Amino acid sequence: METTKTTEAVEKNTILIADDAEINREMIKFIFDEQYNIIEAEDGEQAIRIIMEYSDKLCLLFLDLLMPKKSGLDVLSFMNDEDYINYIPVIMITGEATDETDEKAYELGASDIIYKPFAPNVVMRRAKNIMELFEHRIYVERKLEKRTRQLRESREKLERSNEFLVNALSSVVEFRSLESGEHIQRVKYFTKLFLKYIMKFYPKYGITKDKASLIVNASALHDIGKIAIPDSILLKPGKLTGEEFDEMKKHTLYGCELLEKFKQDENEFYHYCYDICRHHHERHDGKGYPDGLKGDEIPIWAQIVSVVDVYDALVSKRVYKDPFAVEEAARMIIEGECGLFSPEMIDCFGLAKQELFAVTEGEFSFADVMVK
Repeated sequence: METTKTTEAVEKNTILIADDAEINREMIKFIFDEQYNIIEAEDGEQAIRIIMEYSDKLCLLFLDLLMPKKSGLDVLSFMNDEDYINYIPVIMITGEATDETDEKAYELGASDIIYKPFAPNVVMRRAKNIMELFEHRIYVERKLEKRTRQLRESREKLERSNEFLVNALSSVVEFRSLESGEHIQRVKYFTKLFLKYIMKFYPKYGITKDKASLIVNASALHDIGKIAIPDSILLKPGKLTGEEFDEMKKHTLYGCELLEKFKQDENEFYHYCYDICRHHHERHDGKGYPDGLKGDEIPIWAQIVSVVDVYDALVSKRVYKDPFAVEEAARMIIEGECGLFSPEMIDCFGLAKQELFAVTEGEFSFADVMVK
């Protein structure tokens, strides 16, 4: 191996010429010696050692196809296995190529193939083009990686802010309405459970893991509008009058007004919160409120929260009622006694029923299920 420049220069601009024929190395070296630092290898094994040592300094590799110990194709295979091929452009140099070896070289990531004998000006131009393309590609990839990292950090920061806001607002609702402190956490868990089956069996809705995470957090705000309902209605132990019920139904609209005040921009999370808050009392047959939506007019995330909210309300003790047994609550939902739900929601309810019952009846602690 021969290094023709100082170590300081090698760090800037280095070409490796791997060829067992000294005359070929000298010809390529003559073309590039004035502008680049040159390192030479006499066989494939030596080329691999140099690549490992100087990988962050090499801007180009001239690689002979047929060499002792390891061939040019062997070196390309090594570069693929160790991911060097994505950062060091390779020009194969050969006088004995076939269509098969050419195809294999390109499959392994060679940027170009030059056949002996070669014209110096052509070699220089093709090498320059390849190095410039690689340099530009790496620059773009690094910019993209940096931007992706910044977007990921921004999203994580936004998710932390969203979670803090959700927890704060949902805690106000729990305190205000005197509901069980676990109600909102159960709704979140049940929503997550339903989404698991929606993603598995109903891909048509396009729910991804990232979307599901946002929907679960948004579900905690389904009753945020209850903050605006008078105590005389919200905490009334008996049946509401018609006028009182009409006022109670407005919590869906009050919640949306409140969300508008906290809105920072029209992002995906805000839309999930808004849809769930406004539409979690809509029903499949159009007999819900506040907008009388029916069927697929109701966003799927609002449909999910609607079912799990009804289920939890049925099996929970409230100021105006005792809890129903889980089997009775399930029967009431499936038979439409609490309003009509879509076939997809009833299907998901059946799939999730045993897990819902297990949480409700306390067969394992609620804290445990939340960490799954």
